[in-house]
Amino acid sequence: MTGPHIGIHATAWAATVVLGLSSGGVLGAGTARADDPIDSLSARQIADRSSDALRGAHSMHLSTRSTPADGGTPTTLDLIVDRAGNCTGSLGLGGKQGSVRIVKRGDTVWVKPDAQFWKNRDPSVGSALAAILAGRYMKGSASDPRLSNLASACDLATFQKVVSDNAKTDKGTLTKGRKTTLAGTPVVPLVRAWHGQKVTMYVAATGKPYPLRIDVTGGSPKADATVGFSAFDKPVPTTTPPPDETVGINAQETRAT
Repeated sequence: MTGPHIGIHATAWAATVVLGLSSGGVLGAGTARADDPIDSLSARQIADRSSDALRGAHSMHLSTRSTPADGGTPTTLDLIVDRAGNCTGSLGLGGKQGSVRIVKRGDTVWVKPDAQFWKNRDPSVGSALAAILAGRYMKGSASDPRLSNLASACDLATFQKVVSDNAKTDKGTLTKGRKTTLAGTPVVPLVRAWHGQKVTMYVAATGKPYPLRIDVTGGSPKADATVGFSAFDKPVPTTTPPPDETVGINAQETRAT
């Protein structure tokens, strides 16, 4: 046995967000500079301002929920992440794939897959691995090949680049809705429709024009997803798992062989 390999391409969480960007997204190219109230601007100007605000954030809380076309168990993500690559949160992989808790500070990462994750990844030894870990985190370097894919979920800088690279689209039709509220916050909805897909982004109408939520529905294949953005520029919690709740990945590998 070569030891536990957490081979999840976790940057796929960004793809959920980019659903609303690459194939008829609502974020613009970032050219608006007017000081007018956000709800007095055109849909394109609001999209441009929102793109600027999102790319300029140093940290944020991201939450996603994506339902597969077959209506199965959604994939989810809940992460507080910053540009330095620090993060804390969880990923739900959908179906019977289980979930993973993750904490990353600098080049050190702690991951805690649940029992269902191990069973799905390696049915022959999954139960044994879960028993060895006994609910503890595995700790290692973020550059370790066994952990690097999962650690990439904490790469806010790359996500922001993906947003920037995919935001410059004129596909479909972009319209501005009437000012409303989202969880008590004034927002302006922008809607882009393209090839049967509807992407709605709710932009904060006060303060910085951050996108607060993106809803994606329809399309072919059908893809329904919700992405939430909050806690902009608030620091990632610095708490890391204590030693008695941690097993070094190399030590765990030795015990599992």
